[in-house]
Amino acid sequence: MICGGIDIGGTKIEARLFSDELTTVEIRRIPTPKDGLDDFIDALAEQVRWLGQLSDEGQQLPIGMALPGLIDAHTGRAFTSNLPASGHDIGSLLSDRIGRRLPLMNDCQAFALSEANGGAGEGFKSVVGLIMGTGVGAGLTVDGHVTERLNGSALEIGHIGIPAHVLVPRELPIWACGCGKRGCFEQYVSGNGLAAIGSHRLGRSVRAEEIVTSAHAGAVDHLNVLAEWAEIASELLLIIQLAHDPDCIVLGGGLSGIPGVVRLLERPYQAARLGQMRLPTIRTAIHGDSSGARGAAIMATRHLS
Repeated sequence: MICGGIDIGGTKIEARLFSDELTTVEIRRIPTPKDGLDDFIDALAEQVRWLGQLSDEGQQLPIGMALPGLIDAHTGRAFTSNLPASGHDIGSLLSDRIGRRLPLMNDCQAFALSEANGGAGEGFKSVVGLIMGTGVGAGLTVDGHVTERLNGSALEIGHIGIPAHVLVPRELPIWACGCGKRGCFEQYVSGNGLAAIGSHRLGRSVRAEEIVTSAHAGAVDHLNVLAEWAEIASELLLIIQLAHDPDCIVLGGGLSGIPGVVRLLERPYQAARLGQMRLPTIRTAIHGDSSGARGAAIMATRHLS
C-alpha cells in the first residue's frame, strides 16, 4: 500500500512518500516554524497536502506522523522541547486544517517500528531501537509491533542516571541535563556527551566529529576518549538488557555512523554483562534517516485495519 510519513523535528519537518515496498518515492523537507503554533500547524498541513498531491489516493492516502517527546494517550497532547506545539493536541489542531485526524507517535518508537519491519531488526521477536544522536532515546517492538505506553513515551533511557560505579572511578563530573536532573546517560553517550568527555580529557573544546575522525586516523588521545565513551555506552546497553531483555538492539542516530561502532561497543558490553546472560544481537540501522517517517507510515497503514 502506498503511504506517507512525516518526521517532525526541531529544525525540519520531513515528509516522505513510500511505495508498496516501503521504499522512498519522494521526499520534501521544510524548516520547522519556531515562532508560533499556527505557523507550525500550517506547515504540517502543507506537508500533508503535498503528499496527497503525489498519490491517486489523495485525501485517503494513509499518513502517519512522528515527533520527539511524549504524546498523552488520553488527551492527545504532546510534550516536547524545541517545538512550538508542546502542551497542545497536535492531531486535533491539524484535523481542523485538513479535515481528518492522522495517527501520531513518538519518533523513537517510529524508528524501532521501521527497523523491526524490513530493517536491521527483521526476524527478531523483540527489538529495541536505540538512537544516539543529539539526544538519546529508544523504542521497543515485540513481534514487529510497538508496545502500549502509559504516558505515550518511548523508552526514555537517556534520562536514567548513570550508576556511581561508572562515574566515580573515571572521576567524571556529574553533568546537568536539560531535563532538570543531573548525571543522565544522555549527557555522556549522546553526540554532545562524547564531545563533553573529549573536552574534559583533552583540556580543550572539541566536537564529536573531531574525536571520531582523529580516532579513526589513529590519534591515541582521541582513541582513548572513544574507548571511554564506548565503555559508558555499554553500561546503557546492559540496562536495556536488564530491563527489557531484547533479542536485538538496533543503533541509530549520528553516533551509529562511527566506523566499527558495533565492535567498539561489543567488547566492553561483554565485560559488563551480568553473569552468563546471552547478549542481544547489535546491529546498525538499515533505513537510517528515513526510519522516523517510515515507521510513522507503517503505523498509518496499520491504523486503517
